[in-house]
Amino acid sequence: MYRSYGELCTEVYDLSKPLGFSFGDVEFYLKRLSSLKGKVLEVGCGSGRVLIPLYQAGINIDGLDNSEAMLESCRRRCDALELNIDLYLDEMNSFSIPCKYEAIIIPGGSFQLVEGRNQAISALKHLYSYLIPGGTLMIDLFVPTDLNANDCTTKTWKTPSNEVIVLEDKRIELNLLEQKTVSLLKYEKWKDGVSIQTELQRLSISWYRDYEFELILEELGYEVIRKSADYKLNKVPDRAGQMITYEANRGGV
Repeated sequence: MYRSYGELCTEVYDLSKPLGFSFGDVEFYLKRLSSLKGKVLEVGCGSGRVLIPLYQAGINIDGLDNSEAMLESCRRRCDALELNIDLYLDEMNSFSIPCKYEAIIIPGGSFQLVEGRNQAISALKHLYSYLIPGGTLMIDLFVPTDLNANDCTTKTWKTPSNEVIVLEDKRIELNLLEQKTVSLLKYEKWKDGVSIQTELQRLSISWYRDYEFELILEELGYEVIRKSADYKLNKVPDRAGQMITYEANRGGV
């Protein structure tokens, strides 16, 4: 019934967040990863907004995403820039890649797309198994502040081909007990007043209280947990709405 990050969603993402766009995350991750000598994996790399600049800066990085449309956009960008980045289509809790990583990053809150605590814990365990001993997991998370159960917004974008894409974002579930929201996203592309393409997406966003996520990581064996708010290293989080980057190492030898 629904698509997840399909063609229209990808087109809107690339129009609203083109290559080179940064929330401060590109610069933050570049600084945190620049001293590494091993390989890095970006989970939820999408169309390469973070992945490609890091690769261009010399980071030995691969990309993973579960959206074929997003990865196809990333491939086109890589081809245009003559970049040879390994890209994998798979889920973050079950992917199979023939190497392990010195760092795994999940920028932009993408981990919060995992629905349900059991699935999230399964993903964290799987990511742990793909880190070398001492390797680092870096995840961006936020606690939402827009908790209106009936929230509904409409946005439009004009494409280079003089089409218009209309996005209606309607919240259909707010579950404070399970700490998640669910929205129905309806994308429509119009040309000369005629609808030529439609896409429906069910978008679930889960969130974690600050110390809750720390405790989950500790319980799974992660060590040396560091937190930085709004892409400022070691800035202590002090309010909801901030993007918090959690860094945690795999122990062992």
